[in-house]
This record gives sequence, C-alpha cells and structure tokens, in this order.
Amino acid sequence: MTTKRGVSAIARAFAAAQSAQRATLIPYITLGYPTLERSLEIAEATIAGGADILELGIPFSDPLADGPIIQHATQEALDQGATVAHCLEAAGTIRKRHPEIPLAFMGYLNPLLAYGEERFCAACQTCGVDGLIVPDLPPEEATEIEAHCRSRQLATIFLLAPNTPEERMRCICSRSQGYIYLVSMTGTTGTRETLPKSLDDLVGRARAVTDKPIAVGFGISTPDHAAAVARIADGVIVGSAIVRRCSEGAACVEAFVRSLRNEMDYDIL
Repeated sequence: MTTKRGVSAIARAFAAAQSAQRATLIPYITLGYPTLERSLEIAEATIAGGADILELGIPFSDPLADGPIIQHATQEALDQGATVAHCLEAAGTIRKRHPEIPLAFMGYLNPLLAYGEERFCAACQTCGVDGLIVPDLPPEEATEIEAHCRSRQLATIFLLAPNTPEERMRCICSRSQGYIYLVSMTGTTGTRETLPKSLDDLVGRARAVTDKPIAVGFGISTPDHAAAVARIADGVIVGSAIVRRCSEGAACVEAFVRSLRNEMDYDIL
C-alpha cells in the first residue's frame, strides 16, 4: 500500500507526537552545505537524532528572511554549484532512505520561477516531498503555485509574523496547510540568547483563529528554548542552531538534535 504524502503525511507526524504527549520537532538544514554529499549525511543525522518532520532549504543568493548563519550556508552551497535540480535529487534520496518522515522544502520564489512552478511541484511529488514553504510569497500572490501544489498533493505552508493583524492572521491560517509556521520575532533567522517574552501571547493569538498545528521558528537555539516552546506550541522549528553545527560534522548535528528532542521529551514527564 502506498503511503499517502502531502498534508496527510504531515498530519500523521503531528498526530503521532500529540499521541506521545509532546511537540513535533522540525529541524531545518540547507541542502548543499557544507557539500551536497555531506548535507545528505546531515539529513540522516537529524533523523537519527529524533526529527519528526524535516525542512530542506533550497539555496538562494538573496535569502531575505535569513540571518548570517543561513546566508553563509546558502552562499557556500551556491558556490559549489547547488541548484534546484540538485535539491530535488537530494530530497528523493532522503525519501528513499526514509519513506515515512515528512519532508518540506523551504525556498525563495525566484529559483522556483526560474525552474518553473508547475514543473517544480511535479518534481516534488515525484521525489516524495510533502510541503512547500516560500518565505517571500504572500498568500495574495500564491494562487497559482497553490493550485499546482494541490494537484500534486503538496502542502503550502505560510509564515505568520508576530506583527500580523488579526484579519490577515485569519487569512494566512486558513490558507496554510499542514501547519502554521509562526515566526517568533520580527527580523531574520538566527541564534538568540533568549526567547521573546511575548511568545506565549503570540501563540495564543494564533490559536484563537485556527485549529491547525502551530509550529514556532526563528531564534530557537538551545534545548531549553525547545522545551519552552514545546510547552505552548505544537511544533518546534530549529534552523540556524543546527546549520551552525554542520561544519563540525554529522555526529555533532545528531547529538544536538537529540539534545533538543530529549529536553522536549523530558519536559513533559
């Protein structure tokens, strides 16, 4: 029997975590960094460390939502020749090795337009990707790519910023599939020493307008951060803190992801 992909696969991951009375752990990695081959090793490491869903970054030369750590990683990947086609191939390799874990691409609009939106969504379905996050694509301009995603069983996941008015928040939540990517703070991605004091209220505002899973990202840098977010949200997204460790090797990444997962699990006991 073929495993259902897309929104169904993502929903299963959140349901499994909820059944275990914990939040869903969602690591982010940049494909092609430190090299394309080593980024596959990093993907393996995050899964071994306890990832429930894996976000795969597509390198782009102008990643406006990303801070210095991910900017450096994407530029390194581009310098080594990483392309959208390489990322699709890498996702297919990860899918073959791990049939169950949901995969979500996170990439900016220009590379997808250059590749061809319909062609890209078809390729995502072929290689087993479940969701698509495009940080610089607002819902108002996403109708065409949403249609291509729907026809290919691919979830479109939108970002929700902390300064979003309630009416627009409702719109974004209604359009987002799989989960709501709730940005913890204004600004770019990156490691932080502390979480915003307003995060609890922000999650509450989002919960007031949607019953979809809420996953919080941006600035989650330590196991303690992950545990704190896990108390109030359905998912914990960790990017820069993982990417920063990629140059140290897969074993370092696996140990860090496991420390996130252990602290999240310990916190519910």
